[in-house]
Amino acid sequence: MIDKKERKEINQAVLVGLNANNYREEWSASEESLEELQALLETAGGTCVATVLQNRHAPDARTFIGEGKVEEVKMLCEAEEADLVIFDNELSPSQMRVLTKEIGVQVMDRSGLILDIFAQRAKTREGRLQVELAQFQYLLPRLTGMWGHLVRQTASGGKAPIGTRGPGETQLETDRRHIRRKISKLKEEIEEVRRVRSVQRQKRIKNELPVVAIVGYTNAGKSTLLNQLTGSDIPANNRLFDTLDTTTRTLEISDTCVVLISDTVGFIRKLPHHLVDAFKATLEELKYADLLLHVIDASSGEWREHMEIVEKLISELGAHETPRIDVYNKADIISDDILPIGDNTVRISAKTGEGIDKLVLRIGDYLDTGYHSVFLKIPYDQGGVLDMLYREAKVNKVDYAEMIEVEVICTEKIMRQVEQYQSNQSEKTEAFLDE
Repeated sequence: MIDKKERKEINQAVLVGLNANNYREEWSASEESLEELQALLETAGGTCVATVLQNRHAPDARTFIGEGKVEEVKMLCEAEEADLVIFDNELSPSQMRVLTKEIGVQVMDRSGLILDIFAQRAKTREGRLQVELAQFQYLLPRLTGMWGHLVRQTASGGKAPIGTRGPGETQLETDRRHIRRKISKLKEEIEEVRRVRSVQRQKRIKNELPVVAIVGYTNAGKSTLLNQLTGSDIPANNRLFDTLDTTTRTLEISDTCVVLISDTVGFIRKLPHHLVDAFKATLEELKYADLLLHVIDASSGEWREHMEIVEKLISELGAHETPRIDVYNKADIISDDILPIGDNTVRISAKTGEGIDKLVLRIGDYLDTGYHSVFLKIPYDQGGVLDMLYREAKVNKVDYAEMIEVEVICTEKIMRQVEQYQSNQSEKTEAFLDE
């Protein structure tokens, strides 16, 4: 039970959704989407005191939910001492201004709430840049009416108050120009992030390291899976958007196949477009990945809908042709007979480790393309061969003894080129035993 003092320190919110007949289905509200909105609110640090789901033929142009329902929400806020109203649907800037004035408390929409969560969670410079860009893009059309002083005229002369005479434009216009400059600067900085990522990709291609990207609906268990596969200790909590900053680790599939595996930000229904655009510097990694692991929370009653949402976003990002394995997570708490089966389907429990070995084998089926682990002895006067191996293969180890002893992973073509320097298997085994 939260006492009155604690209630004042925590945002008390009324959640509102509109289910309109002529509204696009994916943007309408439902009992399920309001439950998800409540989880988002709790993730942001607030608490829900009431929910309202309005059914209408079409949104009201001025108040979105209609005058009568606005009055009902206002009375709810007064009765429950709520200081915030959050709409499950996206509101226009004018609707947000009208609703804030009519209800008398702060009004925001789902996009604004998600942005607030992202701002709390972003830790790296890249993540903070992307969140800041999305915030400014969201804020720009909503400046008018957010603060009364922004519409104050600053022109010289007339009856303008002392301290407001200036260059002949409103404070609102000044702030808009400032925000546009900030957006332009942030885009330049994020473009630099993309260039760095492009260089890193080229290095991976040169080293012939395949890339696996983990994708899925938020809170599906992606970070837990990455920890289970690679032995990492990435924080994996049972809350929405726990991971914003991309984490990459190496995973050894076999003696001849090592891959890079990356966790990515979770998807969610009604994910704001400007947020997707801002995070493209991170999400474009999906397009360049060699394999996607689509993690699905099989314990959720809405896993089919979640799967469709992720599939749609993957297509929007240009990664729909990338090979994919559907990973049905939380298999330890569900019945096997409700899930699909097939060559590109694996059932696991990222928490207990069940099915992980099978998943690793499946990844190997896609990415272990016949590379060879070779042990070479190269004469010192043939040092150019070692330079070639650094350029064209993956050199794991070099020892300088009577000859240059090299352990390398390479293609069939490179192996034929260095055939004369290959040591027999017994020499290689003996060398390993001496380490």
